[in-house]
Amino acid sequence: MELYRHPPESQDEEILGAERPAVASTRSEEERLRRVHDELAAGFEALAGLGPAATLFGSARVPEGEPQYELARAVARRLGEAGLAIITGGGPGLMEAANRGARDAGVRSVGLRIELPFEQGLNRFVDLPLHFEYFFTRKLMFVRYASGFVVFPGGFGTLDELFEALTLIQTRRVRNFPIMLVGSGYWDGLLDWLRERLAGEGKVSRSDVELLRVSDDPYEIADVVSAAARDQGLEPAGPGAAESGP
Repeated sequence: MELYRHPPESQDEEILGAERPAVASTRSEEERLRRVHDELAAGFEALAGLGPAATLFGSARVPEGEPQYELARAVARRLGEAGLAIITGGGPGLMEAANRGARDAGVRSVGLRIELPFEQGLNRFVDLPLHFEYFFTRKLMFVRYASGFVVFPGGFGTLDELFEALTLIQTRRVRNFPIMLVGSGYWDGLLDWLRERLAGEGKVSRSDVELLRVSDDPYEIADVVSAAARDQGLEPAGPGAAESGP
């Protein structure tokens, strides 16, 4: 019986399924490598000189007017007032709230979009949009151009970015890189599990768990990320400074 080769639904599936006969290949290896190169080059060019920034993650499914939405907007606004550009995934929900907070503060509002089946397009508060076909190239931009992560309640995508950042810190791929968890009640169960099971059984050290800091205070969050930017050799420029950026 002839094997049915289904067309890939995304370029991520195309490259990840390239060795699987059930996935139809639509690009050669040379074309894949060229596309990866082009995505990285475009991101490097567009974000060069961005300056100190914070990457904010959170659910795409939280509408305007919800407390989490308003808190994300307030946190992003305060980070902007402290001189930090704001980077998000560019989608709706808490990403929109963060880009909106950047707009409130007059700093660069970056959206790194990737097409997902259950999300709408780019939110209207992004002024520097970039589109990615590949998750892995996009993830590089989130870390490379940020001085820290601010993580709001979210789903698998948010948790993916959170634990990837923790792995990069634990393995010393990045230094002086804070991770702030916002929405204290949301994270309690996860933090208890990390302490009791992972650290309790010696899978990670107690100090690894302490890499996660919880705060719902926009001023504290901005102070922590601003201090990290300075430790990294960057100097937050103050509100409005990014309006004339690249």
